[in-house]
Amino acid sequence: MKKAVFYHAGCPVCVEAEQSVARAIDGGEYEVEYVHLGESRDRIADAEKDGVQSVPAIVMEGQPFHINFGASMSDVKG
Repeated sequence: MKKAVFYHAGCPVCVEAEQSVARAIDGGEYEVEYVHLGESRDRIADAEKDGVQSVPAIVMEGQPFHINFGASMSDVKG
């Protein structure tokens, strides 16, 4: 099974994206991991390594897809 990682910061834009976009992904083809960067600050480096520049974003097969705009990574890092 392929893996997708949905990075977010818990903001309203991120929550909406999680409820609509990330949950629409075929669960039979992708295992989706949800990473709240405000709660899992140790994963910020992973997100940046994956090419995430803003959240919400989903990384599928090594390709980051930025969904709308909730916060830049510099905002997430505080």
